[in-house]
Amino acid sequence: MTVVEIGPGPGGLTRAILAAGAKRVIGIEKDERCLPALNEISDHYPNRLSIISTDALLIDWRALSIESPCCIIANLPYNVGTLLTHWIGGSDWPPPFESFTLMFQREVAERIVATPENPHDYGRLGVLCGWRTDAKILFDVPPQAFNPPPKIISSVVKLTPKINPLPCNVHSLSKVTQYAFGQRRKMLRQSLKGLGIDPITLCNNVGIDPTARAETVPVDKFVALANQLDRQ
Repeated sequence: MTVVEIGPGPGGLTRAILAAGAKRVIGIEKDERCLPALNEISDHYPNRLSIISTDALLIDWRALSIESPCCIIANLPYNVGTLLTHWIGGSDWPPPFESFTLMFQREVAERIVATPENPHDYGRLGVLCGWRTDAKILFDVPPQAFNPPPKIISSVVKLTPKINPLPCNVHSLSKVTQYAFGQRRKMLRQSLKGLGIDPITLCNNVGIDPTARAETVPVDKFVALANQLDRQ
């Protein structure tokens, strides 16, 4: 399998991935200070490690012609609002990856996999990830695994892209969830007023109680709201 590692840094995880038998590793690293260490690893594993010095947000993945099967591995404890939503919200779906295996702080991981059965954690991120992927927490990583140890527990999450997610405009879904969860303790008839149309009619048209709160609405109903918004 080909592994794309985002932010390998000096290559600690990169070495482990190669030693585990990955056919090819592509490291995306924008910090040029890490390149000498990564080049040393590349010399130790001839023709198996390629380094691309750039920001992962700027890459056209399909233009790289990455061989299948392929997966992404990354440690993203503080970049959940950028890279993950960038991948999930891409216009070209499904992506050229079988899975995303990513590490976050535990609180973020719980938000990614949350459903209405976990109302405390369920929000916009859970809707977007639940719409286009099957997400699950694989295991926790204690602070002692890092040097220096952080003050948080980390979790590894695996997101598997759905080949045929419910049809929806990602921008409309993002907009609906932004308003709905922006005032999550209010009823939808109030929180969705910012959409510029009558929220009661919008909810009624897709079979949602306008007095419901966002944390009780499942992913498929948010998709229905977004699609109904596009019809207005």
